[in-house]
Formats: sequence, C-alpha cells, structure tokens
Amino acid sequence: MTSIHASNRIERLRAMLDDHEIDALLVTDEINVRYASGFTGDSSFLLVTPDSTTMLSDGRYTTQLQQECPSIDHAIRMPSKPMMVLLSEQLAALGDVRVGFEAQSVTVATHQSMQAIVTDADICPGSKKCPGLTWVATNGIVEKLRLIKDDDEIALIRRAIEIAERSYLSIVPKLRGEWSELAIAHEIEATMRVLGAEGVSFAAIIAAEPSGALPHYRPTTTRLGESASLLMDFGAKYKGYASDITRTLGNQSQANPLIASKNGVVSDKFRRAYDAVLEAQLAAIDAITPGIPASAVDAVTRQVLQRHGLADAFIHGLGHGIGLQIHESPRMSAISDETLQAGMVITVEPGVYFAGEFGIRIEDDVLVTAGGRQVLTSLPKGLDDCPLML
Repeated sequence: MTSIHASNRIERLRAMLDDHEIDALLVTDEINVRYASGFTGDSSFLLVTPDSTTMLSDGRYTTQLQQECPSIDHAIRMPSKPMMVLLSEQLAALGDVRVGFEAQSVTVATHQSMQAIVTDADICPGSKKCPGLTWVATNGIVEKLRLIKDDDEIALIRRAIEIAERSYLSIVPKLRGEWSELAIAHEIEATMRVLGAEGVSFAAIIAAEPSGALPHYRPTTTRLGESASLLMDFGAKYKGYASDITRTLGNQSQANPLIASKNGVVSDKFRRAYDAVLEAQLAAIDAITPGIPASAVDAVTRQVLQRHGLADAFIHGLGHGIGLQIHESPRMSAISDETLQAGMVITVEPGVYFAGEFGIRIEDDVLVTAGGRQVLTSLPKGLDDCPLML
C-alpha cells in the first residue's frame, strides 16, 4: 500500500471521530493497524488524533516502519519500557480527551492496564498519569471502512483468486486413489506458494466422499481410494488479501449410478443434489445488487433448495465478506442486518450435507458493483466440469 492510500484511510478515520464523540482513536487490532497504515508487522498500536498519527512499536520494526509508513510518526519503545508506558506518554500530551479503543480486540488484562493510566494504579508502574483521559469503547470503526474495497484491494484479491485457481487446475488432473486428503492439502498449499502466494488464507478443507458432509472438516491421512466425490475448499493469501473457493468433484464413469460409491461412482441422489446446489448458487449470484439486504440473498438460495426438498440440508449461512481476513463483514445469512454496497467482495457458497454419504458445496467470490455484481472466480462448476478421475 502506498503512503497516499494510508493517508486517505487515516483521513477517513479522522472524519469519523466526531460521529463517535471521541477526540482520538487507539487502533490495536493488528489487521486494522495494517489496513490504516500499511504496516505489516505486529505488536504495535496506531494512535489517530485530529492533528497527528503515531505508530507505537519497538526497535524490531524501526527500519520496517520507515519503509512501510514514511508519512506516519513513530514512537519506538526500548526493551525496558512496557507498551503501556509508551502509550501513556503519548496520551499525556493530549490533555483532557476522550479516546476510543477497539473493544473487540482488547483483552481484560490490557483494559485494566489502560485504566491504570488514568488512575495511576500500581498495575502500570512507570506510566504517565492521565487523570483527564476518558476511555470510550468503540466497535467496528475501522471495519466499516474495510467493508468497501478500493481498486488496489480488489486487484490483490483478484491475484489471490488467480493463484488459487491455477493451483487447483494444476493438482486435480494428478489425483489418484493413493493420494490422501492431507497430501492434497499440502500439495495445493505448496503450489500456491510457488505461484506467488504468501500462504493459504485458511487451512484447506479436502474431504473425500462421506467426510464432505462435515462443513469444516480437517483433512486426514485417509486415501481417496475409490471415492465417488471430493470436496475441495481452498484459498490463497496474496499481500495480505484472501481468496476463498470451493468445488465438489464427482466420479461419473459409466458404471451403474444407482450403486453410489460402492464402485466409486456418484449416485443419482448426488447428481440431483449437485444440480440443486448449483441452481441455488446461480440464483443467489443473480440477486446480488447494491441496496439488497444480505439476508434477502440468503433467502433466494433457501427458496431454490426448498423447491428441491433440500432446505434442511443447508445448515450454514450463504457466505461472508473477504479481504485482509478470510471472514469479514458483511455476513451473508438469514440473520444478517447488513445491506450490500458497491465495492464489497463476498463469497456465495450454498451447500447440502448428508451424514455418512457426501457433502456438496459450490463457492465463488463476487464483487458487488454499481450495476449489480461481477463474479471474480472463473473455475468451471457444472458437475460435468468437475470430474474426479481416480
């Protein structure tokens, strides 16, 4: 991220201070610090006031801060000085102020130390006394800005998607019965790294046949053998930004489809369920447009699955936002109170699950645009396009 982008984001944060009736904001969540400043390190706080922005960190990051945050002031603590003492020194210079803090990322112990700065309690020895300071709990100030991705963020997400898709296309033709779920997960991560990813955006879910009925399954040494289906949920992380894709492969050889997985061929039940999930996913994507409630898009999916008698097999929300984290706002579910806006990047991932048999999930990453939506992922997803050839 350039210093211009950091400056723009910080100015937008400053513009929100009055709305929350605070004079300054202390950003402690590492992801939010990165978003606002461009700093990719950890264990650092960002203090934003109407007139200044200061990164509180330590000597490990002196050079990195100069490189990544040249337009932001740096307050570097020595090893003998606790972070709270450094923070108190910065706050003491502000006088009688109301300082917002990120309630969701502050532990009870940290909050006690923050309060000690005000009361001069023994819990924070060496700190400057700030009796005129008032701490104000806030929620979601930076996250609200992160909801809408700028052009650079969208470009990074596109690159993360491209890496994940190329990795998938490289691996699937090589799959054989002797491959284990865990080996596939390791192979896809290694391939993504070779292609430029800094790592995975989450631990890949590689689930053969009955294990696919567990939505957050962890791959094991179980071999594919003669599995009739394989669910693959994976994503790459590129320069901090995540992708998230799911495809379910099915073996469709000419053996008797009524025998299901006994001979490694998908059953008619699987085919019908797959077609229903794909229909539901396409309907949900078509419904995406700025101004529509996220819950309404979720409802579209459930209506399609209801017509196919599969509503009860869809046991999770439709999707979620992606960005610097794999799960961000907005939440795409029946209980979401959020409305879609242009610039959001969301997943659309309906699924159905049958314990002891199989699971099917199809997931794409979608950008909400001013005129509707753009599907950023491009992997084929019809059942005929996702063969499992063991």
